[in-house]
Amino acid sequence: MKNGRQAAKQFEQLLEIMTRLRSPQGCPWDRARNKQEIINYFLEETYEAVEALRSKKAEAAREELGDVLMEIVFLSLFYEEAGQFSMAEVIEGINRKMLDRHPHVFGPVKKTSQAEIVSVWQSHKMKEKKRQSLLEGLPASAPSLFYSFLLGQRAAAHGFDWPDAGQALEKVEEELAEFRQALRSGKKAPMAEELGDLMFSLSQVARQLGYNPEIVLHEANKKFEARFRQMEREIRKKGKSLNSCSAGELDRAWEKVKNKKAKRRNQKDRGKSKKLRPEI
Repeated sequence: MKNGRQAAKQFEQLLEIMTRLRSPQGCPWDRARNKQEIINYFLEETYEAVEALRSKKAEAAREELGDVLMEIVFLSLFYEEAGQFSMAEVIEGINRKMLDRHPHVFGPVKKTSQAEIVSVWQSHKMKEKKRQSLLEGLPASAPSLFYSFLLGQRAAAHGFDWPDAGQALEKVEEELAEFRQALRSGKKAPMAEELGDLMFSLSQVARQLGYNPEIVLHEANKKFEARFRQMEREIRKKGKSLNSCSAGELDRAWEKVKNKKAKRRNQKDRGKSKKLRPEI
């Protein structure tokens, strides 16, 4: 990384700033915060950072990554104040871990495949954590859809997976048939179970295709929200509200919005193709 010394100096200043804010001479607001409150802020900042990273706006990514780093420092201070560990120990621990888990870079092993790298990484983790299962250590507080992705990823790293996305999709179709059957039964428990199996299988198709299902669903949520808001505007232009519209009127308004979006997208794509055409 460029300017490593400068980054180290700036990080040291951040530690000094946060320590001062938590001191008796510091900020009353920062002093009054507890660990759970900062965990909540940490989660919020992490989601904002992910959003900035997806936006491909470098300035936004820089700012949000800084906010995440600040919350990490803040959280470490609670442990340092309790005499449990310091920020220096946090950094020393991750440094040691990265060195130990990359023997092909920092050790005697010089040649290895990606599959072998993953295997060595996981075996190191199993020994370090004294784990009995390869699935131990996954973040239980993660959103369920993302957790299903992590489960599949961990199992796949050790050979338990479908050969390709097509065969994973066949599992989705199988689960969909079972869900339809449960739906016809009208029984709540089987319906919930089969719906869960269907969603889990869909997340594995996403993983096979190289997509994080949490991110894919996030984008689908944004698309639905944008279209719904536009539909509301279209209906208000007619002096009506959603509650006063029939199901047919809502469907027609929705389709109108979809068609408008598709038309704009096609025009945008045609514009791009013109720009890419070499000049004669």
